[in-house]
Amino acid sequence: MTIDPALVLAPIFLTTELLSMALCMAFASLRRSGLPGVWQWLVANCAVVIYLPLLGLRGMVPDSISIVLANGVQALSLAMYYAGCACFLGRPPRWRLLLGGAILQVLGVTYWRYVDNSLPMRVMAISIYAALVCLATAWLMVSHYRGHRRSVHYRLLTGLSCLLAVTQVVRAIYFYHLNPVPTSIMLASGWNIILLCLGAAIMPALSMSAVLILHESLQTQAEDAANRDFMTGALSRKHLFATGQQLILQAAATRRPLVLLLIDLDHFKNINDTFGHAAGDEVLCAFAGMVRGHLRSHDALGRLGGEEFAVLLPDTALDAAGQVAERLRLHAQQNPVSSRFGECRYSISIGVAAWQGGESFDQLCRRADQALYYAKNTGRNRVEVSLAGATTAAIAGHI
Repeated sequence: MTIDPALVLAPIFLTTELLSMALCMAFASLRRSGLPGVWQWLVANCAVVIYLPLLGLRGMVPDSISIVLANGVQALSLAMYYAGCACFLGRPPRWRLLLGGAILQVLGVTYWRYVDNSLPMRVMAISIYAALVCLATAWLMVSHYRGHRRSVHYRLLTGLSCLLAVTQVVRAIYFYHLNPVPTSIMLASGWNIILLCLGAAIMPALSMSAVLILHESLQTQAEDAANRDFMTGALSRKHLFATGQQLILQAAATRRPLVLLLIDLDHFKNINDTFGHAAGDEVLCAFAGMVRGHLRSHDALGRLGGEEFAVLLPDTALDAAGQVAERLRLHAQQNPVSSRFGECRYSISIGVAAWQGGESFDQLCRRADQALYYAKNTGRNRVEVSLAGATTAAIAGHI
């Protein structure tokens, strides 16, 4: 009994069409997010919505529409999908290669339809281009993905790209070994139907992975907005305390040192009064950027409020932390902030405290704050270290 491929593929293509429409609406709703790549992914799925009906009109409209134009639209869809991934990752889309490959596919399909009519060669041209784009997408993700490498969404998109590339290569090889004019029995084989179904699933599968990655990015942005000070980018007070408690647990488990620096910009009210609040904001941002430039990736900078900041230094001995504090003090003193409001000089006072076993983060903050208070009341522009409950002048620089 011969299976009519159209009877099997019709519901699959219809499902793909509906999925692509739904994905178009999903990407359209994400356009306001401002995330890069959304527009390209939207166009890619719109192309699929156009491509499938054109393909389904085979025999009812000229082959120039149902074969050449339809597969050209499919090639455009793949090109736009890759471009969306590239834009999302901040990479150049490489339009010349993408569109050049799509044009070569269209020329190949045209040649093997009107000059040398060969279905296997047409399928090979279409499948090879699709495989190359899928492999390029996988390589792009592996090379330039900025999120968490263990993310399920990252693995899904990368894995699907590789899997779909393999299926397209298998489809090309399968058709290469068919007769130049395949019979209906060949086309109705189980292998051919499976490969056609996988080909139809390429864009919806990849697009759903892209939607998941976009939502993951939006979630990360929302968490950053909640956990970070909007102006300086430092951790918010609430998140800094949560981070401090977590680092204390790690320090207790590993018996590694943990040091807290409390930093206050000296006479900051004078800066606001002299240069204006906008200039004061620029000084705070410049200061936060300067501090980050002196920290390691696992250190933490937080803003407690106003002009007061905190730095957590895990795996750092007290003397080394004192040296970090002194470098920050000197850099602030020697590098005024230049802006449209003029050159603004400022200094900082720092209180340093090392975590002691059994101590809570609040207690650690209290000791560092006592050291900072002592630094501010003994001349400012200095570093004071809290040692075993007593505040001692470790390093002092006077204005």
